[in-house]
Amino acid sequence: MIRRTAAIAAVTWTELVRLKVFYFLIIFALLVIGNSFFLARFSFEEEFQMLKDIALGAMSIFSSLLAILATATLLPKDREDRTIYTILAKPVSRTEYLLGKLSGVFLLLALAVLLMGAVFAVVLLLRTQALLHIAAAEMAALPPAESQAALDKIRAAGHDPNLLAGGIVIMVKAWLLAALTMFISTFATSTIFTTITAFAAYFIGHLQATAREYWLAASDSGFFTKSVLAVVALIFPDLQAFNLVDDIVTGAQIPAPIFWKTLALGAGYIAVYTALAAAVFHNKEL
Repeated sequence: MIRRTAAIAAVTWTELVRLKVFYFLIIFALLVIGNSFFLARFSFEEEFQMLKDIALGAMSIFSSLLAILATATLLPKDREDRTIYTILAKPVSRTEYLLGKLSGVFLLLALAVLLMGAVFAVVLLLRTQALLHIAAAEMAALPPAESQAALDKIRAAGHDPNLLAGGIVIMVKAWLLAALTMFISTFATSTIFTTITAFAAYFIGHLQATAREYWLAASDSGFFTKSVLAVVALIFPDLQAFNLVDDIVTGAQIPAPIFWKTLALGAGYIAVYTALAAAVFHNKEL
């Protein structure tokens, strides 16, 4: 089973890399690299905060878009090309086929986040070195201890261990969206329907936490309102729970329990949506 699933994943990954990922990476790289030059007028604290905010936000948005768009095309394309019939005619179960397709998307998203993170790290390193060079020249007349303290402050602002945790959470969020989109595509009638429904779920997932807080805070929120909110929370993932950008930008340390809780939440969503997708696809007429 593992060998057959891995073979399907490898083929899927190869097809998707050729089609989409590099376009998103080029846009991201230009955005971050271009942004670094426009931040020179700010103080180094503000510059690093804005650079992290824009870069992590772009990583989250581009990986989410890639997860939805790449996954939405998999099943319809294989049906159109009749590839799915050839594969399932072999000793390959529908579950193996589905897991292979989803694993290929996961590999693609991991590569995308890794490359985007690498671009961001290079930009951050280059900008840190440039600021250190400028600061060292400006503080040449100051006592060594005072200038060294200022340079260490710049290095600390440019080096943030939370960035790795942020990248992992962004990747898990993208995997979640891929699993959700795969589930939708198992009962959808077209790629357009799958894409629109997945994007609707994406926006609802980001807004449901705010809506829940607002309606529950209202004095007249009754049983019906709470029931509706419970149903929405059960069906749609709470994507706002994966937003750790604000803590990373301000330099606050992400507590380990929150980090692992977020990963566990993502793994739970992925497992549920994958299981639902496998159940629907198993009984689907092709």
